[in-house]
Order: sequence, then structure tokens, then C-alpha cells
Amino acid sequence: MCHVVDVLDHAAAARGGELAVTDDHGDWSYAQLADHSRRFAQWLHHSGVSAGDRVVVRATASREFVAMLYGCLRAGAVFVPLGPATTAYQLGQVVADAQPRLVITDRTPPDETAATARSLQEVWAEVRRPGGPAPHTRAEAAPADTALLIYTSGSTAAPKAVVSPHERVLWATRAVAARLRYQTDDIVLCRLPLAFDYGLYQVFLCALAGARLVLLSQAADLRLAAVARECGATVVPLVPSLATMLLHSARRDPGPSRIRLFTNTGEELPHAVLAQLREHFPRAGIQLMYGTTECKRISVLEVDGDRRRPGSVGRSLDGTRIRILTADGVPAAPGETGEIVVSGPHVMAGYWRAPELTAARFRSDPQTGEVRLHTGDFGHLDSDGYLYFHGRGDDMFKRHGVRTSAAEIESAARDIPGVDHAVLLPPTDRRDMVLCVVTTLTPAEVLRHLGTLLDPARVPDQCRVFDRFPLSANGKTDRAWLSRQAVS
Repeated sequence: MCHVVDVLDHAAAARGGELAVTDDHGDWSYAQLADHSRRFAQWLHHSGVSAGDRVVVRATASREFVAMLYGCLRAGAVFVPLGPATTAYQLGQVVADAQPRLVITDRTPPDETAATARSLQEVWAEVRRPGGPAPHTRAEAAPADTALLIYTSGSTAAPKAVVSPHERVLWATRAVAARLRYQTDDIVLCRLPLAFDYGLYQVFLCALAGARLVLLSQAADLRLAAVARECGATVVPLVPSLATMLLHSARRDPGPSRIRLFTNTGEELPHAVLAQLREHFPRAGIQLMYGTTECKRISVLEVDGDRRRPGSVGRSLDGTRIRILTADGVPAAPGETGEIVVSGPHVMAGYWRAPELTAARFRSDPQTGEVRLHTGDFGHLDSDGYLYFHGRGDDMFKRHGVRTSAAEIESAARDIPGVDHAVLLPPTDRRDMVLCVVTTLTPAEVLRHLGTLLDPARVPDQCRVFDRFPLSANGKTDRAWLSRQAVS
């Protein structure tokens, strides 16, 4: 296989009658999904989309979204996924940056995209018109051709898209699959946005295994445990917000579950949440991972490996390498903290139309010439090669002369009984650090407990209590919103 669509076509040839994808409105088999992707590719061709053109899709997770993903790649175009929470302003920024031939949106297109925009409903009314079987041909694409532009958050204000070629997407998919081991009879329950690479790659992982992908909308949030039971889910990818909703649902509606595996990346699951998942789903293992959009996945821990190695996010994928470099650029000793630097066939091709940013993050090894991704994240390796994540580069700071990280303080705060979630906002030139928590405790009680766990330099002077944390378009905690509240 050298083309991402090969994953779907192989699954359709081997398991054409088996269910591939389910959403709120029904199911498609692998044969039906492949056919719909061909019809959409043909529609793109008739709409003037050529190989290399960008196609932006802003929509909720659905069968049509998956068909558009594969159909776009089948046509040789570049798929640019955006979540439904993307605002008109953000869409305008992406359109200005990606310069797409076409924008498809499930909401009214903003005026500035009117020339290229089509509504999702209109597009699929045309795609579904009777007209005989769709052709089985696809546009020729070299392995190095771009398959995806995935926009990711970061320290820059402007949109930043990771250029993801076919060969690297496929390599990353296979490498992650070798660790997660999805099976043909798995039913993967996905509430993650498909604009988020953790969600998007569930599409590829399921097709590679011949498994069934169940896409959930926001309507399922209050009864996640019941929905998982009703559809027979066996695998559930989680971020903390989803884990919390699942646990609330399980407490209200306990019952048997077929879930055999929870996975996590993107945002660390607190220790208390891990314990509660094991209490309510005793048959399920938990597999922790760490990655960035710039290389998909960096490390994967074995199932329930956190019990043996607390705090670890696993070992590097097969065929890849993790280095820890000190501030001087030399390899760190085992246990010594430094920047996490990654190399391997899964390192993507840089940032779209951002040569300076690409040069800063995707650097050549001075000795071998190999491209190494400088993640800007910090951590350490133990003597067995297991990675421990300490925090993002912009989350590392000094206070009262003591170097610390937001992740270290957040972890301690989450260990306080009664604290459901915690986010530490690092100090800025306008304020000191602020601890934000979801809890029924008072701010004074939280800080008093934290003072028994950490030294004074790591205990904030200010704590803000919230009923819940808002989520970003990727389903993660919206730290930008919390930062705005901290100065309001």
C-alpha cells in the first residue's frame, strides 16, 4: 500500500459486507463506504477539483465525513478537516492560509468564502443522485504527495497546518496499529472530533483492522455508558473530558460492558480518573500514549503499564527514535530532563507555507542529516527507554528561583480528594501563576491541601474554582478561555 485509500479498498475487498462506520443516522458497510467515496471523488472531478487542490471540510463526525475524506484522497486532492466548533473567523483564517479550491460546511458559509463554499446537504444531494456505479479508478498519487493538512494549535497566533504525506500517514497508522492491536471484531466508539488527529486516525486504524467505527455526536454525552453498551463497543479512545462524562454516565446507569480497551493521548488522564475507570470497567485495560500532530504518535505504553511504571507514556514506536537533548543540544543522561526530539518515518513534512517555523522544528541531524522533530516538549527517558512527559515548552518556568512545570503542579492538584480536574496557568508578565480546578472544595482548601504535597515555590497564590472546564474544538480543555478568565 502506498496510498491512504488503499487501506479502505483492501478492507472493502476483504470485508465488503461487514459494517465499517455507524453514525446517528445509520450504518455503511465497507463496500458502501468505498462506493460513496468513489462517488464523492467523481463529484469533485466534475466540480473542477484537481490533484493537489485543497478541500476544506467543516462538519460534524458522520459517515459522509469519512466518505469525503477517502473520496478527496481518491481524487488526488488534499483533505483539510475542521471541526464543527470552528468559527467563521477561524474558517476565514484557514481559507486564507490553505487557499482551497472548495470549502464544504454543514453551516451557512461566511461571506468571505462564498465563492468556494458549498453546503454539506447540497453536496450530498448531488453525490447521491442516481447515475450508475461510480468508477473504480483513482488519481495517481506518489507516496510523497500530501494527503492531509491538519491544523493544530500552538504558540503562534496564525493558523498552523501540518503537511502529512500519504507514505507517512500510512507508516504512522501501521506503527500505531502494531501497538494497539485493533481486531476485526472490534467496535471502536469515537466521540473525538475528526479534525483532531487522534480522532481522524481512528478512521484509518479501523479500516486497517477491518473493525467497525461508531461516531457519536454531542447528543450522546449524557448517556455514553448506555450507548457503549447498546452498540457493543470494545474500544474507546479517551481524553479527560470524555472520561469524566463516561464515568458520570456509568454511575447513573451501571451495567455490563464489552469494553476491553481504553486509549488516551492528547491530554493526560488524572490518576483518580484512571482508578475510577478500572473500578467501573474492570474488564478493560488502559493504554497510555504520547504524540504530536507533527509525527502522529511518539510513544505507546503497554496495556496497564502505568501500574508498573507510573507517569510513563511508553516507549518509542518501532522504527523510530526518541532523544532527550539538554539546553546545550547534547544527549541527556537517563533520568535527566530535556527537550523531546523524535526521528523516524512518521515525522511529517513540516508546516504548510511556513518555512521559518518548519526550519525551527524540523531540523537536520548535524551528523547524519536525518530530519529530527524538535517537539518543544520536555521529559526524560529512564534506563529502559521509557519516556516520561514533563510538560510543554511554554509550560516550563521558574518561580522563586525554582524550575517547575505546569504538568507537575496539575498532577499534584488532581491527587487532592475532591478535585476532578486541574489546569495550571503559568505566570505571565501580567499575573502570577493561577490554578484552575473543577471541585466542590473552596480555593483556600485546595491550596492548603496542595501545600502538603508541594514546596512553597510550586504552590500558587491564586486558585479559581469552576463547575466545569469548557472544551476546545479538539475536545481538550480550553486553556485559552481559562487564561482570559484569569485576567478578567
